[in-house]
Amino acid sequence: MNTSSQPKPPTLSVSPHTSTASGLAALAALRIQRTHPAAWLWLSLFVVAFDQATKFLVTRFLELYERVEVLPVLDFMLLHNTGAAFSILADASGWQRGFFVTLGIVVSLALVVWLWRLPRGEKFLPLALALILGGALGNVIDRIAHGYVIDFIHAHWGSSYFPAFNIADSSITIGAALMILDAFREHR
Repeated sequence: MNTSSQPKPPTLSVSPHTSTASGLAALAALRIQRTHPAAWLWLSLFVVAFDQATKFLVTRFLELYERVEVLPVLDFMLLHNTGAAFSILADASGWQRGFFVTLGIVVSLALVVWLWRLPRGEKFLPLALALILGGALGNVIDRIAHGYVIDFIHAHWGSSYFPAFNIADSSITIGAALMILDAFREHR
């Protein structure tokens, strides 16, 4: 077998004069280079677990439409959203539940495939995809279990209210922002 044609793993050279911090940084960089982007799926699982835990707590301690002021610009208020973002299609006759469940599952599968196919060493894009995936799955779980998404974070300024959201929605938003940032970084 010809060993010269096989790719060689990157080497890590640490001299006795190298500080421990720089040696650890080099080791971390090597680990990131060798880590498969699918390893970010742990983050998706964390987002789903955190999202579902917060929704569980809110449904146990708040009644529907009950408002608890957290800050002058932030309330917790239990709401049920049968629609999409900003309650789009919330007043539809019920067909939207199956549509949004199917859409969420298809998008989640596409994100897993995309994440799995990314080259090793990617940082921002796998992070973004994992956040979006976790958020999408958190909301799909709600739609399957309840027929609606549980929202409870209600931001406002004076009498102007932003539509209520949850941890899953926040994760999707942060992931989308990171994806846009990654696209701008790539074009430079």
